[in-house]
Amino acid sequence: MLLEGAARGTFLPAIASHDPMMLAHAQAETSRLKLAKNQYEFQMIYGIRRDLQQEVHAAGHTLQVYVPFGTDWCPYFMRRLSERPANCWFVLRSLLAESSQARPHAAW
Repeated sequence: MLLEGAARGTFLPAIASHDPMMLAHAQAETSRLKLAKNQYEFQMIYGIRRDLQQEVHAAGHTLQVYVPFGTDWCPYFMRRLSERPANCWFVLRSLLAESSQARPHAAW
């Protein structure tokens, strides 16, 4: 429904997710609705699922990467985690996914 609003020119939707299935669905919908790249954007947090960030960007979609900063970044982060306890597992899985894809350093 969100992307259909973009198709009508009602507003500019932002898809903010690090979930691979949700991102794939949103990309399929943008294609199905024949949305121009300037009719929507994806949003992700810096450092979480960089592999997905690269995929979204490589596919030609607009991607905003957000960086919490300032003196209140830690309370912000803790609020996001406490809003939904599953976020803790999500962050942990994201870190594990990236570390399993990391290439070993070349021997000197």
